[in-house]
Amino acid sequence: MFPPIYHAHHGMYLEDLPFWQALAAEQPGPILELGCGTGRVLLPLQAAGHAVTGLDNDLDMLRFLLRRMPVGQSRRILLADMADYHLAERFQLILMPCNTLSTLAAEDRPRVFACLRRHLREGGCFAASLPNPLALTAMPARGEEEVEEFLEHPETGGVLQVSSAWKRTKQAFSVTWHYDHLRPDGMVERLSVRAHHSLARLETYRAELRQAGLEIEQVYGDFDLSEYSADAPNLILVAR
Repeated sequence: MFPPIYHAHHGMYLEDLPFWQALAAEQPGPILELGCGTGRVLLPLQAAGHAVTGLDNDLDMLRFLLRRMPVGQSRRILLADMADYHLAERFQLILMPCNTLSTLAAEDRPRVFACLRRHLREGGCFAASLPNPLALTAMPARGEEEVEEFLEHPETGGVLQVSSAWKRTKQAFSVTWHYDHLRPDGMVERLSVRAHHSLARLETYRAELRQAGLEIEQVYGDFDLSEYSADAPNLILVAR
């Protein structure tokens, strides 16, 4: 039930797509997307003519993606742990969009970085986007539940109310999304999903990537290539 709702909510976000498209155009060759989910980034890249392999550990998300893919592309969709996969192909570009990097546990990140390094071609590029940990650290310790928007429920056509609440500690920022299906009979069906984001700083990612044999070459604060700062909305890393 969750993948269609997830896609209805997050699939509307298009702001970052030109950034990934431009990066792919600068790095001609096969692409691997880690944490491809329902294909919000993967499918536009494929439609632009790029050979994109998608990897995720959520079977339900991948089933939803496969139903939306062109015939013949399913062989490029893989169910695997991004810290432990073994592919014969090497990639010119490995992407981790959609805040996936910050959801990884600190103890898992070195294995994820080492695995993706093994799958990069010489001279290949790794890029990831995540919410700016400095901006999240500056926020209050708690945010009460607040309605954000109303969507069309992807399965019933009814009203889907989206709200969120969040809590911050010294180490992590946790956001809980509530999806309330407002039924015509007055009943409410609630689906709640929680995501935890590490508040690790740029210096931590730089050291961990260096340990894996990668060097951060560019850092941006948003997808318009603006400078990274404490109040930037994102932390975007490009490493080789």
